Amino acid sequence: MRLTDTHCHLADKRLHRDLDGVLARARGAQVAAFVCAAADLGEARKALDIARAHEDIFCTAGVHPHDAADAPRDYLRRLGLLAAEPENVAVGETGLDYYRDLSPRRVQRRVFAEQLDLAARLGKPVVVHSRDAFDDTLAVLGESSVEPGRVVIHSCTENAAAVRRALDFGAVISFSGIVTYRKTDYLRKAAALVPADRLLIETDCPYLSPEPVRKMRTNEPANVVHVLRLLAEVRGEDAEDLAERTTANAAGFFGLKL
Repeated sequence: MRLTDTHCHLADKRLHRDLDGVLARARGAQVAAFVCAAADLGEARKALDIARAHEDIFCTAGVHPHDAADAPRDYLRRLGLLAAEPENVAVGETGLDYYRDLSPRRVQRRVFAEQLDLAARLGKPVVVHSRDAFDDTLAVLGESSVEPGRVVIHSCTENAAAVRRALDFGAVISFSGIVTYRKTDYLRKAAALVPADRLLIETDCPYLSPEPVRKMRTNEPANVVHVLRLLAEVRGEDAEDLAERTTANAAGFFGLKL
């Protein structure tokens, strides 16, 4: 079995302070590759350093909607420099979050659109965060020049109808530990709809510990196996086969050299 955690915040201090242990546990759980995600310029810089030090780790560079209002005037130039590095495999995470509204919505939309334009210019895929903002997320994506097949809706929390719309748009869908929770049957129904070649798995660690380890205060990449097993059960697929399929999907989507 080969697993790929396509969204993990290894630069977060909760993981980074024991990074060797975190990686050893993940590799022991058959995680073959990691995409170290970033939510602001500082995290993107650290993610790049981590990726440079490990052949099986790749990184992204982006500004999260929570941080959109705090992005410096030259953020796009600085982001572009980070995203252009060979270890960087995507722009993001970027998107819209109307649940917390930590940045004004108009600013979120502007910064999201600017990062989509950057991704298109660099020829990079985009990691999209969307919470309580699905209609606007699809609208901004539709107005951009990013190829739909190079968009991943990460840590998807949408229902089946919304996931169908995302699939019709052309996006790839990634599921995190949320899909394992008792109250998210609607999400499991959505996960069953995703074509095998458009499915990714992730932890979004240190957040969102999955069942049966949900009590873990700090989630780790090793736990992506629980997401995989739940999805295999929901979809009626062999877990080994789905692990290989999602790892192949990750390699193709992000251009990973595994």
